[in-house]
Amino acid sequence: MRIEAVDYHTGGEPFRILTGGVPPLTGRTILERRRFALAELDAIRRLVIFEPRGHADMYGCHVVPPNDEGADLGVVFFHNAGYSTACGHGTIALVTWALDDGVLPRREGENRVVVDVPSGRIETVATVEEGRVVSVRFRNVPSFVEARGLEAAGRTVDVAFGGAFYATLRERVEPGELARLIELGRAIKRELEAAHTFTHPLEPELRDVYGVIFWQEESDRPLCQRNVTVFADGEVDRSPCGSGTSARLALLDAEGRLPRGEALRHVSIVGSEFGGKVVGDADVAGRAAVITEVEGTAYRSAASTFTLDPNDPLGEGFLLR
Repeated sequence: MRIEAVDYHTGGEPFRILTGGVPPLTGRTILERRRFALAELDAIRRLVIFEPRGHADMYGCHVVPPNDEGADLGVVFFHNAGYSTACGHGTIALVTWALDDGVLPRREGENRVVVDVPSGRIETVATVEEGRVVSVRFRNVPSFVEARGLEAAGRTVDVAFGGAFYATLRERVEPGELARLIELGRAIKRELEAAHTFTHPLEPELRDVYGVIFWQEESDRPLCQRNVTVFADGEVDRSPCGSGTSARLALLDAEGRLPRGEALRHVSIVGSEFGGKVVGDADVAGRAAVITEVEGTAYRSAASTFTLDPNDPLGEGFLLR
């Protein structure tokens, strides 16, 4: 076995793009290919995500064909616990890679790239200056507030959808608080899912609480918040979380805290930033929703060939967390 991969990071959050050595994912749609990956190729996810080749906070993807000719790329995301429905930092990294490696043509100025992800079709614009992708902004699927004031793990939380469902609450966000926040995030996710059902009204596979976003205020004018997202099985997002930013924008819009078109500075626990804003209204099965845009930058960090020694008792991967 020889699996080729290219690594990027977006705001400090890793993203491992598998570029060779993987069987094709069968299916007509991204969701069908996602099911196929879970059923037939999960050993590959574990091989490239788990130790000794990865770690509990690694993220990655299969690059697949889009649903139809209306998009340029398709993607199936994966992490330490399985396969996510959305990944903003990964979308930014994927588009950057596609332009860097000539998968798609690159020109100076704005480059429009459409990506099919499990949660829907994402329009992105990559800005190229002097031959380099300096930023990617994506217009997400409609985001909406799912519930307010739910009780879990002794906290009051709100839940919003931004490509996946996120619980959000105000807490102190500092590196020294991380161990506590990981355990609190796990408890909130566990208790919310035990007491409530969260399902997208149009697509039942978009369900459950994907992550818990802890945020603190940094400034009000302009609005700036620091956050950390604990998702999957205690995984920590080093970036400000792209789809989570959309969920936060839906809540801020509903609260009247962020005027339309004004930017939220969303800062991560490591100090990296995404810019986000609400740019329009939408409707999801009769439910009021918003259209959001999120922007960030990805950087290439490695190119690797992964192999598996059949005599290695730990070669298929393990996690300590």
